[in-house]
Amino acid sequence: MYRLARRFARAEATRNGRFIVAASFRVGIGYDIHRLAEDRRLILGGVTIDYPLGLVGHSDGDVVLHAVTDALLGAAGLPDIGDLFPDTDQAYKDIDSSKLLADAIAKVAEAGFAPNNIDLVVHAEKPKLSEHKQAIAASLAALTGLNISEVSVKAKTNEGLGPLGHADGIACTASVSIIRSNGD
Repeated sequence: MYRLARRFARAEATRNGRFIVAASFRVGIGYDIHRLAEDRRLILGGVTIDYPLGLVGHSDGDVVLHAVTDALLGAAGLPDIGDLFPDTDQAYKDIDSSKLLADAIAKVAEAGFAPNNIDLVVHAEKPKLSEHKQAIAASLAALTGLNISEVSVKAKTNEGLGPLGHADGIACTASVSIIRSNGD
């Protein structure tokens, strides 16, 4: 309770006697999509899933980590994942996306913030992900320093509609919050 109260108790006087909550709490949204293909590993949230197809990308194609990375960067007002880790740079060819996330978290920390929670939806017709959601949440918690109770992973199909519904790819939408970490 104290942790929550401290997050929202920061208020500063502004013009005309109004009060605003200081920017100690921010929210970001991230999205990523990749197509499925043979001869690739399927990695979601840092977890390798046994499936005959994997996601095509310049890096390892982990749409979950890419969406979370973009959401964290956006919440901190930093450049997006494509600006920081361009697919034209061979240094990022086939890179483990957890390294990109770790670098993004370091940049968020330099800006004075830390992850507070993650809520995401993986959009995939196949494979069915219900049995993998807990492992993905645990991986995200470990990678971000959060408690597993601060990470929510949901999986939805597209009910057969569009490229995702035809199992041509997998997408992820992530929402994160960050809190000021430098004691200001």
